[in-house]
Amino acid sequence: MRLKSIHLVLFIFLLGCSTKIDSGTYAGIQQKGREVSAVAQTTLLKNVGSAIQKGGPQYAVEFCNLEAADIIGNINAQYNCTISRVSAKNRNPNNALVSEQEKTLWMIFQQTELTDTVIRGNKQQLVYYKTIKIGMPVCLKCHGNPESDINTPTLQKLHELYPNDQATGYQINDFRGLWKIEFRND
Repeated sequence: MRLKSIHLVLFIFLLGCSTKIDSGTYAGIQQKGREVSAVAQTTLLKNVGSAIQKGGPQYAVEFCNLEAADIIGNINAQYNCTISRVSAKNRNPNNALVSEQEKTLWMIFQQTELTDTVIRGNKQQLVYYKTIKIGMPVCLKCHGNPESDINTPTLQKLHELYPNDQATGYQINDFRGLWKIEFRND
């Protein structure tokens, strides 16, 4: 699809999803989404970095499997939201793109320079999405090329914990996923 067509699809998609979001609300949710996603990203990277230092990438895979949900859960409580990550190449099956809306949004993010947006979700709540990119060489120890970037013990641990893992084969700056932050109305 040509870039001009992508922008037209993006405009129509966002218009259809956000016709009832006034500009002030959109800007406020976008600002809050940026803050929450930055906290989530920083917190996860800090904890994963500590796990890698403690026991290497193999240990970090196990740490993420056991602890990432609790780490994100604490941030959810702090910001009164529900944070998740979604991807077409997910590691955790719970992070798969499910709705047609998310699949279309994925395509738009993948083929344009859009980095974040706010849309109405299925339950009419406002949902913030922001790109996740492979930002540091250390990320490749679990998400890189299985033949050259990921060592054998780490690859074995990934296969053990995530038998249907699709979240490998990335390079630095590749688009890996989306932060999805659903803000509660209460």
